[in-house]
Amino acid sequence: MKALSTQTRSIKPSEVEKKWHIIDAEGLVVGRLAVAIANILRGKTKPSYTPHVDCGDHVIVINADKVKFTGNKTQDKRYYKHTGYAGGIKETSPAKVLEGRFPERVLEKAVERMIPRGPLGRQQMKALHLYAGTEHPHEGQKPEMIDIAARNRKNKVSA
Repeated sequence: MKALSTQTRSIKPSEVEKKWHIIDAEGLVVGRLAVAIANILRGKTKPSYTPHVDCGDHVIVINADKVKFTGNKTQDKRYYKHTGYAGGIKETSPAKVLEGRFPERVLEKAVERMIPRGPLGRQQMKALHLYAGTEHPHEGQKPEMIDIAARNRKNKVSA
């Protein structure tokens, strides 16, 4: 009989196997969806998770423009950015961003703020592919569907 190991195994970058996942974001709550995506990107859903190695999978998100906020966050929440000039702070609301030219940025920024900063985080963010519609160019990778709404009833906003 084999004895239990007392050492934690660290995976090497050459041993990482990356899969492709697809998520339909229509009607899902932004924060809960962002947590699920960030965990997949980091590789925390795998038993071979290693904090200092990019062992996460690729995530394709379709209908990223149809995400929802709970409560009055669509109007009340504020996003701030600074232009770099004195007095150059700008603010906007999620409603304006979702109606704007790049509505998928709401979800992109939510996920980006849950990924560690630095070279590893930037590498992990490159595995996130967001699309406002239902079409995406990654059919050749044979992504497997993940149903985030079925995991918890709070993940989806009911009309």
